[in-house]
This record gives sequence, structure tokens and C-alpha cells, in this order.
Amino acid sequence: MRSNHIYTVLNLTLVTLFCFGCAGAQQDSNIHDSIVTAIQKWMAAFEEGDAAGVAALYTRNAQLLPTNSDFVSGTDAIQTFWQGVMDMGIKQAHLETVETEGMGNTAYEVGKYTLYADEGQIADHGKYVIIWKQEDGQWKLHTDIWNTSAAPPAMTEK
Repeated sequence: MRSNHIYTVLNLTLVTLFCFGCAGAQQDSNIHDSIVTAIQKWMAAFEEGDAAGVAALYTRNAQLLPTNSDFVSGTDAIQTFWQGVMDMGIKQAHLETVETEGMGNTAYEVGKYTLYADEGQIADHGKYVIIWKQEDGQWKLHTDIWNTSAAPPAMTEK
């Protein structure tokens, strides 16, 4: 009789753990979809040359950590940074989400990027990590770091 009770408790425990696992998977799927949608908005604003629209997709206290540069903090500085990139001739940014995972009101994304100049010429390609936070009920970029996968220019000897 006692062994039946133990099996019942074990079965209920396994069912409960399975159900919590399903809820977590559903949440991760929702977070992934929300991040992919936000990334598509980011790419569309960039392609339109709308640096203000790009900056609006970041949290108020967001930070960029660009290659070969110091921190870029806050919405105004982020808008200025992306406007400078656009003014340098970068016309399009393609971002590909590789992995996402959420933890409450925070999530992270790992991905690949390709930057295009005039006539579709590739200007750079690399990888990125973004920490996302929910702000005003939306997933927004909070910490955005990337680096190039392009080989460095050859060093010349004098």
C-alpha cells in the first residue's frame, strides 16, 4: 500500500514538473517572437534612415558598446551614433537572431549582422549580443554589443 502512495506522489511530481517546463517553453517562444519582431522594426527604421526611430527601440538608459569605441549611453547619444553610421554610407543592416532566452523582464539575444553600403556592397559582418528589457510593456534593446568578423587590415612595415 505504501509503495502505491510513493508512485502516486512521484507521478504527480513528474506531471507538475512537465507542466512547469511547458509553461517555460511557451514563455521563451513568446519572448523569441517578440524579440524577432522588435529586430525587424529596428532593421526597417535603419533602412529608412530613421535614426530617431532606431533610438526609440532602446530603453531610456540603454548603452551601445561598439567596436573600437567607448560606451554610448542614452537615447540622444544612441540616435547621434546611428545617424553617424548612416551618414557614413551604411544603408542597410541585416540582423539574424541565432538564440534568445528570457528571464522575467530581461532577455538576451545572440545573433549575426551584415551591414550594407550603396548598391548592396557588404561593408561589414559580425556577431552581436543584446540584453533586452521590458519597458513600457515592450521589449527594448538595453545593452547592445557587437564586433566584426572581418579580418583586420594587414599591418604594413616601414
